[in-house]
Amino acid sequence: MKQFFYRRFRQIEKWCKTKLKHKALLLLYHRVKDLEIDPQLLGVAPVHFEQHLDILSRDYKPISLNELCRAIEERRVPPRAVAVTFDDGYSDNLYHAKPLLERYEVPATVFVTCGKVRKRGTFWSDELADVFLQPRPLPLRLDLTIRDKPHHWELGNSTRATEESASENRKWHILERMDPTPRHAAYRSLCRLLRDLPDSEREDVVNGIREWAGTTDAAGRDDFVLSAEDILLIEQGGLVEVGSHTMTHPVLASLPPEKQLDELRASKRVLEDILGHSVGSFAYPFGSKSDYTKETVSIVRNCGFACACSNYRDLVWRYSNLFELPRFIVESGHDR
Repeated sequence: MKQFFYRRFRQIEKWCKTKLKHKALLLLYHRVKDLEIDPQLLGVAPVHFEQHLDILSRDYKPISLNELCRAIEERRVPPRAVAVTFDDGYSDNLYHAKPLLERYEVPATVFVTCGKVRKRGTFWSDELADVFLQPRPLPLRLDLTIRDKPHHWELGNSTRATEESASENRKWHILERMDPTPRHAAYRSLCRLLRDLPDSEREDVVNGIREWAGTTDAAGRDDFVLSAEDILLIEQGGLVEVGSHTMTHPVLASLPPEKQLDELRASKRVLEDILGHSVGSFAYPFGSKSDYTKETVSIVRNCGFACACSNYRDLVWRYSNLFELPRFIVESGHDR
């Protein structure tokens, strides 16, 4: 029998078949691309994404996030409804995901990290993966000071990683318990240390790592955030909507209220200046209930957003909180 999708999507689909009477499912994707390495489990191969859409369009009722929010307000969530969302705003959402969404007539919302839009930026975690998990020679030792605390990493015999060793560890991801090389241990440790830093501090650390590794430009990269032109293109046709994902993708709970307000207001303004219309949807970076607070939810409301998406597993029903909509994340790695 034809294998339509990998294990995680199949588990979600099986569970929801019996639960979706007058309830809806929000799906969270990040990237639609065949990724050589994917330590954060963000990428879904285009062939698998197409299989997902085939099932959704045949067996469920795909609706937009805006339609779902109106249904919640009217207390009439349609049975077996599914809404598709993307976080971060990678450019492959336009070039790989949108054509497939159009083919199957499945609406979607893309939440964009707006601080990267004007300068054609990349995410720090992707840059770390490029430094540590690709077969490039690196110095023996990395020394950094983060929040006034010294840290160091010894790379040992992994300083000169070969194509063969990189290929052997291609499937490694952060949910695995073991690190196959000191490079992987350094990558995991740095992701943990940098996650909660303010953007300016994190950028200083990443700049230091770039200099240490001798990687100073983005030539050949394909993991950029959508540009302003891309944002206009992705909304053409009306099937895909754009929402905010803050300016710098911080852990909002780690910021004082005034900084949270700056992140939300600025991101909304950037998108509205590009699109020429109001932007009403928002997604919390990282999105677990520990990554934002009740005060964050109030700030989202006060900024004029109509809804906000979280990242914890549950179904949406007619009494769901419009500012803490649960989603099921679709990860890569489970079909490998």
